[in-house]
Amino acid sequence: MFLVLISFGITGCIHNDLPFPKITQTITSLAAVGQSRDANIDSLGLKATIYLEETTDIQNVRFSEFSVSTGGEADVNLLEGSYDMMQPLYVSITRYQTYIWEINAIQNIVRYFTVEGQVGETVVDAAACRVIIYLPENADLSKVKIESMKLGPEGITTYVPNISSGEIDLTHPLRVEVIAHDRTEYWTIYAELVEQTVGTENVEAWSKVIWAYGSCEADKRGSFQYREQGNEEWVDIDSSWLTQNGGALSCYIPHLKPITTYEVRCISDGENGNIITVTTQDTMDLPDGSFDQWWLKDGKIWCPWNEGGTPYWDTGNTGAATLGQSNVVPTEHTVSGTGQAAELNTKFVGLFGIGKLGAGSIYTGSFKKVDGTNGILDFGRPFDLRPTKLRGYYQYKTADIDYTNSEWEDLKGRPDTCHIYIALTDWTAPYEIRTNPNNRQLFNKDADYIIAYGELLYSGTMDDYAPFEIELEYRDYFTKPSYIQITCAASKYGDYFTGGNGAVLYVDEFSLDYDY
Repeated sequence: MFLVLISFGITGCIHNDLPFPKITQTITSLAAVGQSRDANIDSLGLKATIYLEETTDIQNVRFSEFSVSTGGEADVNLLEGSYDMMQPLYVSITRYQTYIWEINAIQNIVRYFTVEGQVGETVVDAAACRVIIYLPENADLSKVKIESMKLGPEGITTYVPNISSGEIDLTHPLRVEVIAHDRTEYWTIYAELVEQTVGTENVEAWSKVIWAYGSCEADKRGSFQYREQGNEEWVDIDSSWLTQNGGALSCYIPHLKPITTYEVRCISDGENGNIITVTTQDTMDLPDGSFDQWWLKDGKIWCPWNEGGTPYWDTGNTGAATLGQSNVVPTEHTVSGTGQAAELNTKFVGLFGIGKLGAGSIYTGSFKKVDGTNGILDFGRPFDLRPTKLRGYYQYKTADIDYTNSEWEDLKGRPDTCHIYIALTDWTAPYEIRTNPNNRQLFNKDADYIIAYGELLYSGTMDDYAPFEIELEYRDYFTKPSYIQITCAASKYGDYFTGGNGAVLYVDEFSLDYDY
């Protein structure tokens, strides 16, 4: 009894002064009824964005999927009830500490309004609920014929008065009620008469390509001309480069010289528009696109740059080496038979059956650190040019997927797929990648930060190298990129530790093209 009392006394004097661990709590999945694409979850910024179909009632959104980090508790269950997503929604998730997440909704409603004989493109200002149409000075504003219109969600919008077809009187601004989801917006339609019916509105110069936008009367044919500054003769663009939608004109002008000044103008029916002068950008080769530079760190970590050199590419070898050996290595199996290439292996890394699948990958960026058996990476290298294509050579040997996580179990037994992609982004800093499921943040090709993107996927077995060409699809022709991201992976779902043990991808001789 005495010993028991002593032990009680000692226990009563012990104080737990150890701080609680700091474990960031994240939203791990989020989906809404009537979404147009997957939500974007920013684990570092504690923000999530859902994207809604245009017919979804944004003021009455129901969530179909919502989960948070293991052990975390949210102050609201989004699976219950509906939410007005016109404003941000805030959710607190607590485990030792509280983390406040901001959830936003983006809903893009396609709106347009065109009339017969208009000049240029209609201004549809959704924020101010107004439409501005430009017409020639001799137009009869009392009889303006509508060609097409849509100011609300497809199929569920009514208009008072019903102006979906026929003629309208725009001698004075026309007020229209636009009704959807039992709510009414009050729009105003304006007409403005213009003296100049041909105009060059915007010109953007890339390295070897120029993009031009202009306007003319909708019932007339328009085009563009260009010339190198200092030349007297104008050059007509090829008709295949031109797009005309009513009075709105756009074109691309390829095969130009870098760092050269050009003049561009819109033309129509013998009338010349104003001249806009621009200078094309320079070009840039990919640093070590041949993958010839390597050195062996600590006797087991292969690094794709010369010892003491400046890294441009990196791999997940630092993480793989904690459980085994590098799974991205130099190889003399090259396209030309000389130099080196990169060999990317998907294989189980570990000891005595303890470990996980490591998918070989090489990317523009840097490996930051190991997070348990996961990795934290910085994606991207600064880049402000606008290439049109990524070219190179690859060879792939697939393997049946034999390792999966719970999210991709249905892929087991299927042939693995290699993945090569290029993206231009508007990041303000390298983008942090985290593979830990508790605070996962991966690259998202549909994210708002993407300016241009292109990819290659292949799931067979090749006898030798084959050339590839990935064309960048631009979503924004005017915003300059700030970073370039190129990633090659032997397993498409390697970020989820899913793939086929034994899949191998070889890559060699990468380069950028700046022309069409």
